[in-house]
Amino acid sequence: MAGWRFFITEPGEFDLDKLDRQIRARILTKLKWLMDNFEGIIPLPLDHKFKGFFKLRVGDWRIIYEVKNKEKLITVHYIGRRDDIYK
Repeated sequence: MAGWRFFITEPGEFDLDKLDRQIRARILTKLKWLMDNFEGIIPLPLDHKFKGFFKLRVGDWRIIYEVKNKEKLITVHYIGRRDDIYK
């Protein structure tokens, strides 16, 4: 059975490209971990302007994503510092 995969939207790619190489590597490692372990976790849902999305924590950074269960697809929309991402 095929596993989960992820896709990064254009705004997400823009956010990722702005990051320091070490932080970018940590985020990509965490996304791989999420794909490999998604069946065993409970995603953390968001509300207000991000209703329908979930968050993944990487230190002070947050990955905002949505889940398409039928396609087994995790779509990353935004990546940013905790202080800024929810503004």
